[in-house]
Amino acid sequence: MTFNFSSSLFIFFFLWSRLTLADSPHYGRQFIGLTNFSEFTKGRGESPDESEFVSAEMATQIKWDELVVSWNADLPKGVVLKIETRAIYPAHSTRFYTMGIWSGAADDRRRMSVKDQKDNDAEVLTDTLALKAPCDRVRIRLILSGAGNVQPPPLKFLGLSFADKKYEAPVLPPNRAAWGKSIAVPERSQLDFPEGEQSWCSPTSTSMMLAYWANKSNRPELNQAVPEVAKEVFDPNWPGTGNWPFNMAYAGSFSRMRAYVSRFSDVSELEDWIASGIPVAVSVANTVLKGAPPREGPDGHLVVCVGFTEKGDVIVNDPGTRQQIRRVYPRENLVKAWARSQNTVYLIYPQGANIPDDRFGHWDSCKAEFETDH
Repeated sequence: MTFNFSSSLFIFFFLWSRLTLADSPHYGRQFIGLTNFSEFTKGRGESPDESEFVSAEMATQIKWDELVVSWNADLPKGVVLKIETRAIYPAHSTRFYTMGIWSGAADDRRRMSVKDQKDNDAEVLTDTLALKAPCDRVRIRLILSGAGNVQPPPLKFLGLSFADKKYEAPVLPPNRAAWGKSIAVPERSQLDFPEGEQSWCSPTSTSMMLAYWANKSNRPELNQAVPEVAKEVFDPNWPGTGNWPFNMAYAGSFSRMRAYVSRFSDVSELEDWIASGIPVAVSVANTVLKGAPPREGPDGHLVVCVGFTEKGDVIVNDPGTRQQIRRVYPRENLVKAWARSQNTVYLIYPQGANIPDDRFGHWDSCKAEFETDH
């Protein structure tokens, strides 16, 4: 769903959302996309070169306890964007938590996540706001520095992915239109780079997906080498290249590209995207994907879902391999491994692409109605 904060469009959205989605299950997930920021309330920041832009209060259709925020912006060098969010309860509001600081250049040392954000209401786990009690309202604050007197903020897109961690979604019927289909996504390995052998699965997956669109759309500027992507998405407070929104911020910084983090509820939604010819990166537990029991400690991994076999097993480009990057894993392995990240995905595609119908409100399904000129 896409929000717009002008009064007439807000009323339209309110009525439309209830007519189309009120009776549809969200299965513990909801996505809200924003493309028009002209109605954000502008104010002064803490320093003379800062401006802040505050959204109206937004209501979600689910009770959620996790939020991942993605942003797409084309910032000039020297300009810094801080993205903040607060949860709103009937009796009180949380403080604003910083979800990320993004800059117009990778060598700007201000580009980072913010550590040590924990209180009685919530904790920020690098790129994820984790609430201690479920909520259904939120407010966004954008703080811009080095941009002068600008209105609205130079932002193309903001994506809010809400999840209820406790919700157990049912297994849905598969979309067999994706079975037997494989997308020609270029194969790349993180193991080709000594500095990235243990940690570059995310930028390698992002690089593969951008390269796919470079070929399909005849846009060579999207074909970025893995080390270049890794440099652009590096988060010194991670530390590393696995910050989900940072990867999407880089991919979405290219002209006419949309990139964001979302959470699905079922493998059939991956099949919807594959049937539409669009690859999807999925965050999995690496050992579980390969059929082993969950292991203690970090085990997160990103792979690119490029298709499904005739029997419904998943076909992926696995950046953690070298000799055979394209691999088939049992469907049940994917389900278990993917669940460890709350079914997190990277979605990257050109604006105006023929994306699949959004059955449950899990991606940016209404962008055509409220698109901006960016």
